[in-house]
Amino acid sequence: MIFEMVKTIIVVATIYHADPAQCNADYLTTASMKTINESNPQGHRWIAVSRDLEEHGFVFGAKVRVSGAGKLDGIWTVEDRMNKRYTKRIDFLVNKEMTGGKWNNVKIILVNEKV
Repeated sequence: MIFEMVKTIIVVATIYHADPAQCNADYLTTASMKTINESNPQGHRWIAVSRDLEEHGFVFGAKVRVSGAGKLDGIWTVEDRMNKRYTKRIDFLVNKEMTGGKWNNVKIILVNEKV
């Protein structure tokens, strides 16, 4: 798969779990109406984005190359939306075994898939 880089933004990245304490009551459904695999949520490679990023093209289904977040670097897909209080931020959907993740100055690049 080949990707064409489209737009780059620097954000803060954090993690979240498919858990009612961190989401709404329907914690296994993303804002884009995708169903989360409860036994391996990280396998989806989905992120939530702050709403201010949507105007820059980081919308549901968008492919994003993330760098600066250690082992979470790579290609992720936007499938969830963060609370409106956050700006310039992404959240990685991860398995419950992963805790305590926050990275500053993370580069996110909106990419287009080229076949």
